[in-house]
Amino acid sequence: MTIALTALTIQAQVSNATPVYLDENAPIEQRVEDALSRMTTAEKVKMLHAQSKFSSAGVARLGIPEIWCTDGPHGVRAEVLWDEWNTANWTNDSITAFPALTCLAATWNTDMSAIYGKAIGEEALYRRKTILLGPGVNIYRTPLNGRNFEYMGEDPLLASRMVVPYVQEVQKNGVAACVKHFALNNQEVNRHTTNVHVSDRALYEIYLPAFKAAVQEGGAWSIMGSYNRYNDQFCCHNKRLLVDILRGEWGFDGAVVSDWGGCCDTEEAIKYGLDLEYGSWTNGLSWGLSNAYDSYYLAQPYYNLIKEGKYGTKELDDKCRNILRLIFRTTMAKRQGFGNLCSDEHRATARQVADEGIVLLQNRDNILPINPAKLATDRCKQGDIMTLQYVVPTILVVGENAKKPLTVGGGSSSLKALYEISPLEGIRMRAGKEANVEWVRGYVGTGATQQDGMIVGAELEDHRPAEEVRAEAVEAAKKADIVIFVGGLNKEGHQDCEGVDRLAYELPYGQNEVIEAIAAVNKNIVFVNISGNAVAMPWLDKVPAVLQAWFLGSEAGNAIADVLFGDVNPSGKLPFTIMPALTDYPAHQMGEEVYPGVPSDKRTKEQPELMEEYYREDIFVGYRYADLSPKARKALTGVTCKAQPLFPFGHGISYTTFEYGKATISGNQVSLTITNTGKAAGKEAVQLYVAPKKPSVQRPVKELKAFSKVALQPGDTKTLTFTLTEEMFQYFSEQQHAFVTDKGAYTILIGASSADIRTQVPYTVK
Repeated sequence: MTIALTALTIQAQVSNATPVYLDENAPIEQRVEDALSRMTTAEKVKMLHAQSKFSSAGVARLGIPEIWCTDGPHGVRAEVLWDEWNTANWTNDSITAFPALTCLAATWNTDMSAIYGKAIGEEALYRRKTILLGPGVNIYRTPLNGRNFEYMGEDPLLASRMVVPYVQEVQKNGVAACVKHFALNNQEVNRHTTNVHVSDRALYEIYLPAFKAAVQEGGAWSIMGSYNRYNDQFCCHNKRLLVDILRGEWGFDGAVVSDWGGCCDTEEAIKYGLDLEYGSWTNGLSWGLSNAYDSYYLAQPYYNLIKEGKYGTKELDDKCRNILRLIFRTTMAKRQGFGNLCSDEHRATARQVADEGIVLLQNRDNILPINPAKLATDRCKQGDIMTLQYVVPTILVVGENAKKPLTVGGGSSSLKALYEISPLEGIRMRAGKEANVEWVRGYVGTGATQQDGMIVGAELEDHRPAEEVRAEAVEAAKKADIVIFVGGLNKEGHQDCEGVDRLAYELPYGQNEVIEAIAAVNKNIVFVNISGNAVAMPWLDKVPAVLQAWFLGSEAGNAIADVLFGDVNPSGKLPFTIMPALTDYPAHQMGEEVYPGVPSDKRTKEQPELMEEYYREDIFVGYRYADLSPKARKALTGVTCKAQPLFPFGHGISYTTFEYGKATISGNQVSLTITNTGKAAGKEAVQLYVAPKKPSVQRPVKELKAFSKVALQPGDTKTLTFTLTEEMFQYFSEQQHAFVTDKGAYTILIGASSADIRTQVPYTVK
């Protein structure tokens, strides 16, 4: 068979001296069919699977290039060795580290998503990558998920609107965005073995919309399957997800890429939608022939099934079409330019996104922004010092995260940044000679000095007892004019890190005790939480200011200083709800069946670790649950829970104030004015929610359906107009397997967060 195909291919080349597939101006589908007709069966199979850790084969004989993938969603990963995870120690692969995607979502600004996608796409193009493995849009279901920092929060509408510009701008560079992890990959514990049970309604209303938007609006060229199972099939070859929904309902024409090691069965992979198989063994060729790339599920085993006659080449041709289409859209498309790496523009983008994504959660007594001159004056007043000589105030920075490099670690999104401005460096540079900036450790983390083959701060080694480190911080705090505690999580195991979930909702390393002790001796304390997840804050009433700072990348320290000192007015809003305790989240109220899963009765000798997990909270994730009355919560979960959010979804305050005018409606247009009534320029993310009065089925109290970010100078007023569409009033009907418009009376709610509604107007869907 192979000999005959080779002869036919040679004959085709002779008869057509200028192959259409090489003509970048020809229609892509024509190029695909032409190239496909020239390939042998062996060449087609070879294109379906990895040849190294991050590449798969092209067809050298025909001039069809290899595919090169790279992590990750907030920066292009360092080069690794051909067949190892270890870094290759190149000297020219350092990059700009952009803020993690929780920060991008917290900007509530699609313009930020666009400049982010443009910049990271340019860096991937410069590094000659075909596929950028990101962005991630899995839903924030539990605050313990180790990869929440890579995603865009709890709300499907917010994630949908933010993912589209990212995908579009990456792909304008001729680099394919690979939206991940499709689907229901909402935890890291048991991620390879969990079979998710979820209603169709929750699937379509909560967990799929961002993927659908990326495909149908963003035009994503590739999708990554997830590790977990759904409907008893692994998601990397899942009939329901990949065949019925992704290609059948959404019309996806790109390539489906397995997560690394996510392919688990040759015949399912043949039949159920997988195109490119990567990483099926984590140490490749060094383990011998049994684990070589030619033994991947879509490699020699597939070729053997074709030779045996069990399968024809229809499925193979379809997979190759998807891969060729990807190649002709990227490497073999018209030249897109050369991209650029670590440019001034990219540094500016990283800082701008970080500035706009930082969320000011609390600011009692207007302790922020920091004004060194005021601190000096306050010190003089407290000490009855009457002098014309300027007193230099002391700013005490406490916390390991003030120094620890945080672009490294976290798993596949670990980055080799050209530089990283730490919070301590940023604060010191901004304070200059206006204040003495001192640092004490306060708490000691795990002490790791290397991650992913990169040094992450050997100077942070500290073997003192925790009590001694805490006492040092308390003594220093007694003498300081203001204390900035920079803590939170880091990107080590069981924190914000791939492969494992957090073990607790509380801050690690005894941070709560340190914060309580400092607050007892200094009332001017600011907590800067660096994390991609919510944390418990039992000391909240003793700490006047709280800043949610995320993992901010190369410009982290500068951005934090921008906000702390008021050079940038904070305008970020939370992309998820922060509840007081872990048991206030519905996924943690109904036992292990709901999280993290229970052993399956379908376990076999071949699959002894299979787990089952049931999303019994259904559509009531995040604020959708927080909005419920205690009675409705108990009816849902069987547990009495009266807790209100510490900070609700969409919350974030400013150094200025905004007045919302009364909403008016004309036809399907809702309008209102927003006025900056304060003394500083600022931005406000205005949120529109839809609340049904008498729904025909159980529905959330309200749901986010639109948002707009507006910039205003002091005293300025702008009019915002939202267009109401039919989709805003729909729910997914499992009986009809379609989104159905729920007719009747609604209230259009507009506010500054899900819990801070400023104006409302009635509306009827007829």
